[in-house]
Amino acid sequence: MSYSVLSRVAGVFLACLACTSVAAEPDAATLEKGKAIFLTEAVPACAVCHTLEDAGATGAIGPNLDELKPGYAHVRKMVTEGAGTMPAFAASLDEAAIDAVSAYVSHVTGGGE
Repeated sequence: MSYSVLSRVAGVFLACLACTSVAAEPDAATLEKGKAIFLTEAVPACAVCHTLEDAGATGAIGPNLDELKPGYAHVRKMVTEGAGTMPAFAASLDEAAIDAVSAYVSHVTGGGE
């Protein structure tokens, strides 16, 4: 393989790697929707169990999300699949809602940074 082809392949690889490792900031509408889901739209509401300062939530059953600072992928997995006493929400929230609440929680806690 020539140097020119090898450098092009490496450049494409690095460009792809950069795109997958940098998540886009959620927009204001997504954050607003995620907060609404966290507070009232999920049943049971996330705020019943979790503490999250931005939402004014002081639940004491689940982890304190301000302390945990979960990343987007972790929140999404827990919301979708549930864990321990936390129910799975895959049957009651659509993909857009799961994405919004995951983006909201990870954004306001600084998760994954």
